[in-house]
Amino acid sequence: MQNFPDNSIFLGIDFGMCNIGVASGQKITATATPLCIVHAKHGVPNWADFDKIIEEWKPAALIVGVPVDLDGKEQWITKLAKDFIADLEKRYKLPVYGVNEQLTTKSARERIFAAGGFKALKKTEIDSIAAKLILEGWFLK
Repeated sequence: MQNFPDNSIFLGIDFGMCNIGVASGQKITATATPLCIVHAKHGVPNWADFDKIIEEWKPAALIVGVPVDLDGKEQWITKLAKDFIADLEKRYKLPVYGVNEQLTTKSARERIFAAGGFKALKKTEIDSIAAKLILEGWFLK
């Protein structure tokens, strides 16, 4: 990993086939905040939405969750996430780090449910909270 200034902004990304969660955070506090959901079709995002996010936040790097099984084996979606990472690198010319995202969506659902029950679980942007957890986990490594 590169050496980034403490005040650098990073974006965490939870890749998905229909929704891609995005969170922002900074290294100095090692915390992140859910930002938004970018809609995708078969894992391909609306790139205009991503362009706006990159322009607004000007991140030093992108941290993308790569789904794998609990035993570390790749899933069918793993290759699509890796292709997405390659697209991000090519499109934005930024460092992009793929990280194991095991159970981040499950953890996000559990946090939402604990905070507000089933109604909160249905209304809250689970994917952006998963992106927050992905980014915060990366900060701790």
